[in-house]
Amino acid sequence: MTDSLRIRLLGLAALCLSSLVQAEPFVFTAIPDQDERHLTERFGKIADYLSARLGVAVQYVPVKSYPAAVSAFRNDQVQLAWFGGLTGVQARELVPGSEAIAQGVEDTAFVSYFIAHASTGLQAAEQLPGTIAGRRFTFGDKGSTSGRLMPEFYLREQFGQAPQRLFSRVGFSGDHNRTISLVQSGAFELGAVNYAVWEAEKAKGNIDEHKVRVIWATPAYPDYQWSIRGDVDARFGEGFKGRVQQALLEMKEPELLAAFPRSGFITASNDDYAPIRDTAVSIGIMDPEQ
Repeated sequence: MTDSLRIRLLGLAALCLSSLVQAEPFVFTAIPDQDERHLTERFGKIADYLSARLGVAVQYVPVKSYPAAVSAFRNDQVQLAWFGGLTGVQARELVPGSEAIAQGVEDTAFVSYFIAHASTGLQAAEQLPGTIAGRRFTFGDKGSTSGRLMPEFYLREQFGQAPQRLFSRVGFSGDHNRTISLVQSGAFELGAVNYAVWEAEKAKGNIDEHKVRVIWATPAYPDYQWSIRGDVDARFGEGFKGRVQQALLEMKEPELLAAFPRSGFITASNDDYAPIRDTAVSIGIMDPEQ
């Protein structure tokens, strides 16, 4: 028996033993803010990293929608989730004891971009011009913080009316990549998009700025975070939540961080997202009694 074969067999034996000892995998998901191919590439690598750091089997489970991510967390189909600001608030309120444990460095001061098709003639400005009224506008997903919640808040604040009254047509694309595609193609004249996705797609050469451009950036707000259920220590061992948090905070590999994209992760708490909850209540997305 060769050394390489012996090592492979020992590895398989160790994996089988680990499966017997740790029958229950630790499962996480993420809001589908980009198309499924992007998500699978991004989070499959994160599952491998967490598994190696935590010493347990870790699985990434994709979901089809933002509400499905919240439901999976609520129903204990997943124990950890990469949420947007709004979905994180919604999920944690449904699962007592759950906590936001880490956020991207950039998530303390996130922004949304308002983008416009070149045919509108709109240019970058310090505030949205009144000439956006009556045009075709698309948000991202209905549950998106950067693609719906905060853009709608600032539209209502500036123009004093709901988007459905301000624009001739309002759409919900489902994710940020689709928002960019819909505005770039001219199907919608305007849209709101996660700035990080825009910058990443521009870096890849997927945005033609002769066809679509950024016309305004919102003020900063807290956004994405990792949230974990409060019962993980009881299920996976004392101190497990802290180990998960530490693994996220110590994620330094450029390839892994580029998958988000983030420059690194820092600690987060539920209190950090109180402004998001207040905003959701103010525009009627969340009930103040929740």
